[in-house]
Amino acid sequence: MQPMSKDNPTPLYLQIANNIRTKINDGEIVDDEALPSERELTAITGASRVTIRKAIDKLIAEGLLYRKQGSGTYVSPRIQSPSSFLSSFTDDAIKRGDEPGVFWIVKSFSNPTADEAAQLEIAVTSEVARLGRVRLSNGEPLAIENAIVPKEFLPELDTLGDSLYEALSKLGHRPIRGRQKIRASLATPTEAGLLQIDEGSEVLRIERTTYSASGSVVEYTRSAYRGDRYEFVSDLS
Repeated sequence: MQPMSKDNPTPLYLQIANNIRTKINDGEIVDDEALPSERELTAITGASRVTIRKAIDKLIAEGLLYRKQGSGTYVSPRIQSPSSFLSSFTDDAIKRGDEPGVFWIVKSFSNPTADEAAQLEIAVTSEVARLGRVRLSNGEPLAIENAIVPKEFLPELDTLGDSLYEALSKLGHRPIRGRQKIRASLATPTEAGLLQIDEGSEVLRIERTTYSASGSVVEYTRSAYRGDRYEFVSDLS
């Protein structure tokens, strides 16, 4: 940390929050490492305790920091998800020991667009399920997923649970292979509201197409994952 500039038009608490965020993103402060105390940060930055607390509260709201009662403030561990293995959000959360959850945005049948039909290798007159949802882990919103699935691969939507892959598996259509593209982007106002992050925050956009054992395309999904909480990792050889 370093002293903040009062000549900078950016509010002092945002300067401090941005400084801490940069150090976390650059790896200068690592997962589960404690921040200096509020008293120490006050001495380092020249800001008041109220300003320091406001900066820390903002980073806690973003999911970058967490408090331990009577212990201090720590860096939240980033989620490392293997990008070379086909798995579901629900399965990944359970493996981490977290509680997965869903906030549904849309769950309906309709016809695909021309682009969606091409991705799914079906006719534009076919029916598909549109499944839009915010994915939660321990109540924290981490991703927005918009999946398009041919109607015949799913049960009636009013019986569909939170896990898409579980529903596909029960009918014998669980994906066994696929391909995905990942690119960095910035959150739109709507995405920021759903993910409870600032507008323009970093997100990872993922486009995934998956196939069943028979070779049929069973899923075309476009997602936005929080860039402050996720890292996608691949093994190289």
